[in-house]
Amino acid sequence: MWIFVMFDLPVGTKKQMREATEFREFLLDEGFEMSQFSVYARFCNGKDAYESYLRRIEASLPEKGDVHVLTFTDRQYESIVRFASQRRKRPRKNPDQLAMF
Repeated sequence: MWIFVMFDLPVGTKKQMREATEFREFLLDEGFEMSQFSVYARFCNGKDAYESYLRRIEASLPEKGDVHVLTFTDRQYESIVRFASQRRKRPRKNPDQLAMF
């Protein structure tokens, strides 16, 4: 399953800029990758892992702004159409599952 975090945070004051930067850094530290400036994505292994990430995200929210958290299945993620510089990009491949013996 994939988690997407999309946000619109105010940056009108130095404090708001710092909080927005801290939230972005938090997402990177949690293993999210920046898809766009205010859109971050991460693969997680199931509903329990998603709930754990969601709790950590909620605990790290800035004072103001809007944050949306979406989930996609692997199949839905593979069907996302991406464009860059007016050209269609190849679909991203889902990461291989971790096998433990």
